[in-house]
Amino acid sequence: MPPNEPAAPGRHDSAEHHLGTTAVAYRAVGGPEAAAANLAWWDADADDYQAEHGGFLGDADFVWCPEGVREAEARLLGDVRGKRVLEVGCGQAACARWLAAEGAHAVATDLSAGMLRHARDGNARTGLAVPLVQANAEHLPLAPGSFDAACSAFGAIPFVASVDAVFAEVHRVLRPGAPWVFSVTHPMRWIFPDDPGPQGLTVTQPYFDRTPYVEVDDEGTATYVEYHHTLGDYVRALAGAGFTLTDLVEPEWPAGHTRVWGQWSPLRGKLFPGTAIFRTHRT
Repeated sequence: MPPNEPAAPGRHDSAEHHLGTTAVAYRAVGGPEAAAANLAWWDADADDYQAEHGGFLGDADFVWCPEGVREAEARLLGDVRGKRVLEVGCGQAACARWLAAEGAHAVATDLSAGMLRHARDGNARTGLAVPLVQANAEHLPLAPGSFDAACSAFGAIPFVASVDAVFAEVHRVLRPGAPWVFSVTHPMRWIFPDDPGPQGLTVTQPYFDRTPYVEVDDEGTATYVEYHHTLGDYVRALAGAGFTLTDLVEPEWPAGHTRVWGQWSPLRGKLFPGTAIFRTHRT
């Protein structure tokens, strides 16, 4: 979407109205501005997000992506029983509760108090008392070497100014050899409009342009920020932080899967990937 074009009406109308979002721009955004914008955004959108996606995500299920890859079958984290596992950017923490039900000692972090409110509700409904920590993924308030594994399912990584800082923090809190597995929107989706229909099949944005996508209010203050990294950017950042990449999963759209989730749809899913899942280990 060209800079300063009005934000399109859609499923986030409530949050955009609450925050005064009036336009979209591509511009540089530093860490403090991004953290403030995305904290406010996810607090404002938490109820609508849970209402729209809570049924698909479940109360204690580990869904890696809109394509429906589940940790119960994929086992990307390996055997978690008896292990301390950190979920980064947990949202309503369904993944962490699934891990707890599998016998892990799970801890879940998220920037948004609004999302953590739904996480507390999920804990109460299931009886799985996962510890919840409000934290910026770039500054985890956790002890070094205190976890045996870490994961993130579409959480935190696209919304922080420095993916290098996030990876360094995850490396710090993991023990040697521990897995770090995370899913993000497939980087090639950056070049297409955020549209599940035919208009989402036409390239409009350069793949190599890392300028953040920013929604702003009338005064130009960011109300939502998302960052783009190429596949190579992720690989280099992981290696630089001390992780070894062991797999890159690009889920295919499942036959018979009809759910539309934001920009994810059967139309687009049959043509190009929507998700990238990075499986790594701390060296």
